[in-house]
Amino acid sequence: MKMAAPVAALVFTWLAASAAMAAPSCFDRQGDTARCGTAGAMPLGWTPPPEQVRAHAAAMDSELGVGRTVGLICVIGGLFALFALLPDFDGGWDRQEDDRERRG
Repeated sequence: MKMAAPVAALVFTWLAASAAMAAPSCFDRQGDTARCGTAGAMPLGWTPPPEQVRAHAAAMDSELGVGRTVGLICVIGGLFALFALLPDFDGGWDRQEDDRERRG
C-alpha cells in the first residue's frame, strides 16, 4: 500500500498537465525554416514550389556528404578508442576484494 500514493500522484499529474503549444513555423524564399514575422520570412502557410525543395535538398546533401562521412568515422573511431581503454576482464568480477577463496 505504500506505493499507492506516489502512483496516484503521478497519474493525477499526467492527467492534470496541459499540452504545450508550439509556435508556427514559416519558410524563407530558399525553403529554410524561419521565424514568422522576421525579415525574409514568407507568410504563414506558404510553401516553396516542389522543384525548389528538390534543388535545395540536393544542394544540402552535396554540401554535407563529406562532413557526415568524416564525422561518422570520428565517432566510430572514438568508440573503438573507448573500448581499447577498458580494463581486462579476467572472469573474476563477481568476487569482492575482501572475499577469501575457499580451498578444498
